[in-house]
Amino acid sequence: MIRRDGKPIFLGSSKAQSLTLQRKKPAKLVWTQAWRRLHKKGLTEANLKKRRTRSTKTPRAIVGLSLEDIKKKAAQKPEFRSAQRSAALKEVKDRKKTNKGGRGNAKSGVRAPKIPKNVKRN
Repeated sequence: MIRRDGKPIFLGSSKAQSLTLQRKKPAKLVWTQAWRRLHKKGLTEANLKKRRTRSTKTPRAIVGLSLEDIKKKAAQKPEFRSAQRSAALKEVKDRKKTNKGGRGNAKSGVRAPKIPKNVKRN
């Protein structure tokens, strides 16, 4: 068979000729070489494991903390760190408690009436 561009095609069977005349794509036919190439079948040399380039991690400073400070914190014992954390939480809770006690009495539950957002006001 001669293609439109003038290149001759040698078809091995009437099955191949029929499918070519029907303009079937060879990559969609499971038994063709084109399909096997597309789906990477039968490649014995390519079974080698791919080598990946591993990204190297470099420690960097964070805004507000220098690299030395970060290293010091990492070197501290976990018990010391957890004690520091609990002390900071306790301090924050105490601060919130004192703020609530002072402000809560001034308002005494007076709220503005709720107005729906989708209603036009004149």
